[in-house]
Amino acid sequence: MWTVIDSPIGELRLVEQAGSITAIEFSPFRDTTGRPLGDRADDHPVLQECARQLRAYFAGQLTEFDLPLAPAGSDFQQRVWSELRRVGFGRTATYGEIAVRLGMTFAASRAVGLANGRNPIPIVIPCHRVIGANGTLTGYAGGLDRKQLLLDLETDALF
Repeated sequence: MWTVIDSPIGELRLVEQAGSITAIEFSPFRDTTGRPLGDRADDHPVLQECARQLRAYFAGQLTEFDLPLAPAGSDFQQRVWSELRRVGFGRTATYGEIAVRLGMTFAASRAVGLANGRNPIPIVIPCHRVIGANGTLTGYAGGLDRKQLLLDLETDALF
């Protein structure tokens, strides 16, 4: 099941399977991801709760999501995505820092970056909080403008 909501970073498609959120997609939407979508269901309880929490996040009223999540990925990707959820609201970490937290060396930052880029549930699994070693913004599936907006939103909400 899926639904679409408006947000400050454009329309977002929320996807649910078996009672868990499996994807949040940026517009323009692509139906070639291989992820099952099912039917549109604007009134599905899990999708409604995800939409509610995202709206609260964008309004600066929510700093931590509490949703059932089921991102599809390899064991390594799952470990990276789990570590991303530990990067707190309004904070950032580098790809190398994430690698070290996973018990690897900074040299594994490229592998972390690839896993980060495959995160199917952006915003809720906050891949936008990961930055380059020199503090610059680096790639983001939704585009660097969206990444900057999300980081600004979180920084502004803290002050």
